[in-house]
Amino acid sequence: MKPFIKRCVFLLLALLISPVTISYLLLSMVLNKDALIASYSQCLSLLPGKLGSYLRSGFYRFVFTQCSPDAVISFGTLFSQQDTSIEEGVYIGPQCNIGKCSIGKNTLLGSGVHIMSGKGQHNFSDPSKPIKDQGGIFTKVEIGENCWLGNGALVMANVGKGSVVAAGAVVVDDVPEGAIVGGNPARVLRDSA
Repeated sequence: MKPFIKRCVFLLLALLISPVTISYLLLSMVLNKDALIASYSQCLSLLPGKLGSYLRSGFYRFVFTQCSPDAVISFGTLFSQQDTSIEEGVYIGPQCNIGKCSIGKNTLLGSGVHIMSGKGQHNFSDPSKPIKDQGGIFTKVEIGENCWLGNGALVMANVGKGSVVAAGAVVVDDVPEGAIVGGNPARVLRDSA
C-alpha cells in the first residue's frame, strides 16, 4: 500500500508543477536548453523543504534525460545541463552544482558537491585570446551506483560503482570501482572492499 501512496503523491506533485514543466518544454523549442535549464533550476532551487524536493523531482523527470521521481534534490541545488540522468534512490544534498552527468542508483551527494561537465570545459591554450572566447568541451561525467560523495567534493571525472569520495576531494582522474579517494588531486586511499 505504501508504494502505491508514494506513486500517487509523486504523480500529484508532477501535476502541480506541470504549468512550469509545460512552459519549459515550449520555450525549449526556440531557446537553448542548457541556458533554459539553468534559469529554471535557479528558480526551483529556492522551494524549501520536502515539498520543494518533490516538486523539483516532478519537474526534472520530464526535462532531464532521466530523473527518478523518488530522487531527493535538496534546497539550493543548481543544474546547468539538460543532459543529466538521476536514477532511483539518489540523494543530492543542499547547495550542490551539477553539470552534464549521470548519477547511479542509490548514490548520495553531500552538501556543496560540484559535478562539472568534465575537465575540458575551458580551453586556455592561446594567451592572446580571452579565456571566455577559447571554448571548451563538455563531457558527461558518470557517477556509479551506491557511491558517496562527501561535502564540498569537486568531481570532473568518472566515479566507479561503490566508491567513496572524501569531503573536499578534487577528482580529476577516473575513480575505480570500490575505491575510497581523497585529497587534491584525489588519490586512492584504500579499497572499500
